[in-house]
Amino acid sequence: MKAVVIGGGITGLCSAWYLRKAGWDVTVLDRSDLKDNCSYGNLGMIVPSHFVPLAAPGMVMQGIKWMFDSSSPFYIKPSLNPALVSWGWKFMRSATREHVERSGPYLRDLNVYSKQLYETLAQEPGFDFALEKKGILMYFKTPRVAEEEIHLGIQARRMGLDVEALEPAAVQALEPGLDLDILGAVHYRCDAHLYPNRLMPQLIGALRGAGVTFELDAPVTGIERSGSRVAAVQTTRDRYTADKFVLTGGSWLPGLAAMAGVSIPLMPGKGYSFTLDNPITLLNIPAILCEARVAITPMAGKMRYGGTMEIDKVNDKIRMNRVEAIVSSVSTYFPGIRLEVPSEKDVWYGFRPCSPDGLPYIGPAKGTDNLLVAGGHSMMGLSLGPATGKVIADMAEGRMPEVAVDAFRADRFS
Repeated sequence: MKAVVIGGGITGLCSAWYLRKAGWDVTVLDRSDLKDNCSYGNLGMIVPSHFVPLAAPGMVMQGIKWMFDSSSPFYIKPSLNPALVSWGWKFMRSATREHVERSGPYLRDLNVYSKQLYETLAQEPGFDFALEKKGILMYFKTPRVAEEEIHLGIQARRMGLDVEALEPAAVQALEPGLDLDILGAVHYRCDAHLYPNRLMPQLIGALRGAGVTFELDAPVTGIERSGSRVAAVQTTRDRYTADKFVLTGGSWLPGLAAMAGVSIPLMPGKGYSFTLDNPITLLNIPAILCEARVAITPMAGKMRYGGTMEIDKVNDKIRMNRVEAIVSSVSTYFPGIRLEVPSEKDVWYGFRPCSPDGLPYIGPAKGTDNLLVAGGHSMMGLSLGPATGKVIADMAEGRMPEVAVDAFRADRFS
């Protein structure tokens, strides 16, 4: 049986990995050379803690306030772009308490499953991607956010996650090398992290070694349908036929899906990061600065800082005021860490594929018999890659996935 995977990010590569393990003849197509996609510059976090989707109560009003400040953590660039208007309307309708309560167990289970699969992958020959299971510390500075985060931690414990709210002294014991200016933190011991710059080339190398074919720098130009089946995919280089097609493609997913006559609502959310080699101060445990919405991850002797969500069309503009906001926020939590604003050439940016309800798309495309969709993971792409890939492989094989994925149906907005 032959499978063609369109997209070579972490989701596409993991889909190829588990398909190949199931005995499929796999080809991966990508528009780039796979050296710098969104799966490289992320913060490397594996996050069962992230069981609340982006579309949650309070985000609409907060988003309206932030959209007038281009340096804010969540910036929606005002536009009459029909795709953005439609996405925004669906986002507002999805941002309800009922949606959060319904979606939470699905996101928790998929992230926990992915963490287990990462642990297994780390034992495979040729893999050493600095997987560490120290959890993540959610730092807070203000009483309002402290109340929100502690309440969320209580909810997480009720959902079976290993979580503890900490006073500053307890945080200091975990991070003895840091100066702290905080009210406390919530420690999600259930989380983990890795170094994506090791993971990605190791995974690509393992796939090549297993006989997976890569066709790179070959953008898809057309998808041929024959009734309810995809017959072939055309790139700038060649035409590919298969028994199953897997559509990933990150923030380019809507355009690819449209070629197959399928609608997938999604907007790119640009994020920024920069990495320091041999920093003077190295965190022991990854951190999320809650008020600032900034993340910090120690990675194999380096420190990566990142954050912000900029909802706009795909573009190559770097808004340095957003990078400056990341830099300035760090010292407000950790006074001993004084960062300089990196030069523009040292700033990485990538596009998080954001669905309007904050949930990924995993499953058959509407009206097709052999096209599977895997995308829209927003800020959880790295975290959910293995679980999504395994679910896709199970579906291709006609097997029931090991976790429930009903909430992630690819046709839910059709």
